[in-house]
Amino acid sequence: MARPKAELPPPEALRALVDAEGRLAVRVTPGARSEGIEIEQGRIAVKVRAKPEDGKATAAVGELLARALGVAPSRVEMLRGATSREKLFRIPPA
Repeated sequence: MARPKAELPPPEALRALVDAEGRLAVRVTPGARSEGIEIEQGRIAVKVRAKPEDGKATAAVGELLARALGVAPSRVEMLRGATSREKLFRIPPA
């Protein structure tokens, strides 16, 4: 059975939350039933299926953000939060 596609907001909505230095703060829910990105009250919530072990969930978040923004995963750089649910990423300019 195929997995449903992740629900992603438009890239413009995500870019609107990037600060002047190109940083994007997200709150992660690892081990979720479904994957997706939601914008709730000006904050970004990312849900990934990957478990929080050996950096798998963090890698999945980076890949999901890259897909939502339409950039290569290598262009999304994690700045802070490798072992935390609160993560900070640097996003390439549009």
